[in-house]
Amino acid sequence: MYVSIVMWDLKKSEATVESLRDYLRDYAVDAYSTLDGMRLKAWFSNAERQVWGAVYLWDRPDQMQSLFSVSKAIEIIGYPPTSVGAFALEAIAEGNSVHETLTGLGLALESGLEAGPETGPAAGV
Repeated sequence: MYVSIVMWDLKKSEATVESLRDYLRDYAVDAYSTLDGMRLKAWFSNAERQVWGAVYLWDRPDQMQSLFSVSKAIEIIGYPPTSVGAFALEAIAEGNSVHETLTGLGLALESGLEAGPETGPAAGV
């Protein structure tokens, strides 16, 4: 398996982390769920620093070509990602989580939640 990491510094964009959550709810989550060979896409953000990005998990390296095939992010943000990386996956560990599935999780999909010390970047990853 293979990993792609894409990240934007939004400081020069009119788009914000908050406004991009609408893009996830209204379009991107469903659109990316249709890609062949993409096992997982997890979006991440830091609203304080206005950083936005995603981590992708792919079956094969040739499938990584469809990274932006359904994306509207460049159009919304106004420029390409400030950082893009492709990597071979070395290992995965799945812990004992209270969540049976990852689908439907995240600030953009969970109403009433906001990033804070418990859920945000200060949580010590």
